[in-house]
Amino acid sequence: MSRVSTYLNFMGNTEEAFNFYKSVFGTEFVQPINRMGDVPPDPSMPALSEAEKNMIMHIELPILAGHVLMATDMLKSMGHELRIGNNVTINLEPDTRAETDRLYAALSAAGSDGTGMQEMFWGSYWGTCLDRFGVRWMFNCSEPA
Repeated sequence: MSRVSTYLNFMGNTEEAFNFYKSVFGTEFVQPINRMGDVPPDPSMPALSEAEKNMIMHIELPILAGHVLMATDMLKSMGHELRIGNNVTINLEPDTRAETDRLYAALSAAGSDGTGMQEMFWGSYWGTCLDRFGVRWMFNCSEPA
């Protein structure tokens, strides 16, 4: 079933923020919580420090009316920099790859900073773009290729 959620980026304090949100909304994290150390290493990228391996790669928390907050820690060692414009993303999870491609093409037209759609290690078809109005969109489709 398709869904829409809000994806937040933090600079190393995702876990602290989400423990706060958990206390505010009185809900529980959707399991599993993925840590950076769970990501398969990429030989073309610098190795993660032990502290970075413990940072959050992905976390989900239901808040109200079925809406879910998701988040990740950005890593300085990977050149990430948190700023207005990349701190909040609207995450779309369409049911089909065809609908995912249609939405990506429409929202990325005349936009910038797109990744293109690609297969990811967690088994999804994924991509991001910044639309022509400066809104960041993420696409995550779990329909098999």
